[in-house]
Amino acid sequence: MKAVLAGTTIAEADESDLIRIEGNWYFPPASVAPDVLVESQTPYTCPWKGVCQYWSVRAGGELHEDLAWSYPHPYPTAFDRVGKDFSGYVAFAPGVEVSP
Repeated sequence: MKAVLAGTTIAEADESDLIRIEGNWYFPPASVAPDVLVESQTPYTCPWKGVCQYWSVRAGGELHEDLAWSYPHPYPTAFDRVGKDFSGYVAFAPGVEVSP
């Protein structure tokens, strides 16, 4: 699977390495291209996953605000609900094309 924005591949991994949560594909941290994610100060806490880290994405010569997110330290109960540890996995907002 690939995540592409503005003609730039920003993440790529085998589908078997991704985790699907609430309709979003979460990519393993190591599958995200170096230097494309820029930490955002946008705050959010999911009631069942925990504190979220938003990221802006550097692609196509531009910085695209808050198009990615991850959960660095999800609530332990979230692992039971998802069936896997998804700490640090990165998901992308609409506008980022995720496809096989």
